Amino acid sequence: MTAWVLHVDLDQFLAAVEVLRRPELAGRPVIVGGRGDPAERAVVSTASYEAREFGVRSGMPLKTAARRCPDAVFLPVDFPVYEAASAQVMDTLRSFPGTVVELLGWDEAFVGVDVDDPEATARAVQAAVLEVTGLHCSIGIGDTKVRAKIATGFGKPRGVYRLTRHRWMEVMGDRPTTALWGVGNRIAARLADLGIGTVRELAEAPEAPLAEEFGPTIGPHIGRLGRGVSSAIVDDTPWVPRAHGRETTYQRDLTTPEEIAAALRALADQVVEDIGKDGRACSRVALKVRFAPFFTYNRIRKLPEPTFDPAVITRTALDLLEALDDARPIRLLGVRAEMVPPQGGYQDVRRA
Repeated sequence: MTAWVLHVDLDQFLAAVEVLRRPELAGRPVIVGGRGDPAERAVVSTASYEAREFGVRSGMPLKTAARRCPDAVFLPVDFPVYEAASAQVMDTLRSFPGTVVELLGWDEAFVGVDVDDPEATARAVQAAVLEVTGLHCSIGIGDTKVRAKIATGFGKPRGVYRLTRHRWMEVMGDRPTTALWGVGNRIAARLADLGIGTVRELAEAPEAPLAEEFGPTIGPHIGRLGRGVSSAIVDDTPWVPRAHGRETTYQRDLTTPEEIAAALRALADQVVEDIGKDGRACSRVALKVRFAPFFTYNRIRKLPEPTFDPAVITRTALDLLEALDDARPIRLLGVRAEMVPPQGGYQDVRRA
């Protein structure tokens, strides 16, 4: 028996759930986001494969999506329905004997298995998920979490793909560093400044310049990503959040101090309700602000002492906003409360 990591990723999850609810939408371009109104300010949460053929992607403004795919069906986000569908999928994964399931989100999870034929197990998982939920999934197989996660992309849609250390360089070596899980455009640009443009170049890079550029912890970690090296331990310990945040995109720009303060207070009230459920006070307040037309800033401040007081959180967010000294209209505000750690710290709650 050999230990394997399976990365199970539901295909076009939100759109697929909506098609199950409305079978007449099968084969049509479906876009889920906001309140389902492309005239409003909101972004695409998920687009069906039919919509993606028109260049529609997650995170794209709904107005842009409507221009690219004017015949698409736009639907509002329905959180309770997706949560119920996700729970059904995860229960199905846990029903396999000997599996360990580590949730990554609504639509994906790592599954640890000890089997000789991981492809057969993956196909059995796909069949079970489809039978129980009506949803299709893609599965990556790896000897580490990173390799399993990346393998899934080669298996989409509805496929299975294995990626291990034996084929890592063959498959990934000549690809750009952005092909790696956790390496976005900003990190890739900094790597390019070091003369690193491909996965192979990152894998072969000495540790010292990476540590100097990104820090003694993150730098070596990025180097290991280039080799596909990561933990292979699938941990089913319940996830413990470090923070709770709320944000709102406003249909009309905020321009006056009064409406800005009221908006921040409303967000702070919601955040305090969220952290209250965890029973851990806010120790740091983070502000996200997007000025018109689309300039986004993030700021954070540590509080003198932890609090559940929404007035303190609001005042801190306002101070962070005022420090930006920017009078442009505001189209989005977000407030996040970082909580005090649980007893024993995060390192005892979940393994990295």
